[in-house]
Amino acid sequence: MFGHYSGMTVTAPATVALDKAGLADAIRRWGAELGFGRVGIANVALAEDEAHFLDWLAAGFHGEMHYMARHGLKRSRPAELVPGTVSCVSVRLDYWPAEAAPAAAVLADGSRGYVSRYALGRDYHKVLRGRLARLAARIEQAVGPVGHRVFTDSAPVLEKALARNAGLGWIGKHTNLIDRDAGSYFFLGEIYLDIELPADPPSSAHCGSCSACIPACPTGAIVAPYRLDARRCISYLTIELKGSIPTPLRPALGNRVYGCDDCQLVCPWNKFARAAALPDFRVRHGLDAASLVELFAWSEAEFLAHTEGSAIRRIGHERWLRNVAVALGNAPGTPSVLAALAARSDHPSALVREHVAWALAAHRAGTPEARAAAPPLSPPAGGCAPRD
Repeated sequence: MFGHYSGMTVTAPATVALDKAGLADAIRRWGAELGFGRVGIANVALAEDEAHFLDWLAAGFHGEMHYMARHGLKRSRPAELVPGTVSCVSVRLDYWPAEAAPAAAVLADGSRGYVSRYALGRDYHKVLRGRLARLAARIEQAVGPVGHRVFTDSAPVLEKALARNAGLGWIGKHTNLIDRDAGSYFFLGEIYLDIELPADPPSSAHCGSCSACIPACPTGAIVAPYRLDARRCISYLTIELKGSIPTPLRPALGNRVYGCDDCQLVCPWNKFARAAALPDFRVRHGLDAASLVELFAWSEAEFLAHTEGSAIRRIGHERWLRNVAVALGNAPGTPSVLAALAARSDHPSALVREHVAWALAAHRAGTPEARAAAPPLSPPAGGCAPRD
């Protein structure tokens, strides 16, 4: 019978009202069956978040991510992006690879490359998109054709604001979403719908007086609580930035060659983080603690082979070498490190040559001070603990 949402193909008679509450409950259940850690439903009113976003753009904090401004208000007005949208299904998919080498140990070993833990397994875009498409198909199977669109960090969407409004967590001072029962190591995805479903209560914030994430940022990118200057963020510098990494920031990158997790690693709520349930996010190709010298020796063909199906491939071989060159410049100056850099000193790419030259000069200088490290922001310090 229509309204029970058993998974059978059912067509609703025109005289039968849609059981929206029942459908919302079914969507949550179907999402759990598909492996999502949590599913919530939000309305699409984002006026306050829109004002915050426009202020962020006006400050220039988006750097070279010009698409952020180019899409205009479509990001904060879902119905302008997908006409007819009145509800958003927001989902969480946990990714923490429990079997990976301990993050702190890798960061402390300057001879190894640190890859953000979200990128150690399969490209999340593919994993998340497939499951969202199956959830959308399940909805249509139950109620017939529905206007919808699936998103996996693939279009102008204020996904963290929508997830907060769907009850999936709050936006922390580092600007990542935090769930008090699962920390912050998860991906977000959305389905825009033209069916107005009952929304979940928005999440309340629980950072309290904790500011551990702010001083933890190696480059001082968290310029104030809830305010991130992406131009200083290591994830931006190693992934989004296409050109030269600003010289003053290079020493602060340490051995981080793709992304950064520092603000999340110190967050006390991540003691509740859940390991990835899907095998897709298991470590591939030993990238959880690989030698920088080994990573720098990859040819383009080897880079493509080792990053097949990975989010890392998006930056390409040239930027990969750029990032690893900086890490080698920050590494202990062993004979193997110096030899690896020297071997790339005449690389065809001017971008790579410039970063190799910097790294070799850094080793000749021999002192961290000579590497012109930018001083990090010094916010109020203090220990933190999860609080209500």
